Amino acid sequence: MGEFSRDAIAKIQIENLRLRTFIGIKDEEKANRQDVIINIRIHYHAAKAVTFNVIEEALNYRTITKEIIRHVEENRFLLLERMTDEVLSLVMAHAQVMWADVKIDKPHALRFSDSVSMTLSARREGYAGAEHPH
Repeated sequence: MGEFSRDAIAKIQIENLRLRTFIGIKDEEKANRQDVIINIRIHYHAAKAVTFNVIEEALNYRTITKEIIRHVEENRFLLLERMTDEVLSLVMAHAQVMWADVKIDKPHALRFSDSVSMTLSARREGYAGAEHPH
C-alpha cells in the first residue's frame, strides 16, 4: 500500500432521527404533536480515539442523541428556526465538536410539499474544515 496521511477529523452523521413535538403557531399545532425529522453532521478531532481505541476519547453520539430527544420531545417551539438553533446548541455544547450542521424537516408543513426544512451550522473558531463538509 502507498503512503498516505490520515485526516484526524471524524465525520459523524445522525440520519433521520424521527421525533414528535409541539411546533408551530396555529392553534392546532399548539394542541397536537407533529413529526419532525432531524439530520445532524458533526466534525470532531478523533486522533486520540483512533490512536488509543478507547471510548473515553471518542465523541459519544449516543449521549448527544439522547439529549436532543429529551429536549425536543419535552419542549414546545413556535418556530422551526428556534428548534434548529436549540438542537445545534446542544451539539456544540460538547467541546470536542469542531463543526456541526443541523437540518430539521417538518413534514407536510405546506400543502403540495413533502416537507419544509431549516438548516443551521456552527463551527469553533480556527476550524476551517467545514468549508467543504462532504
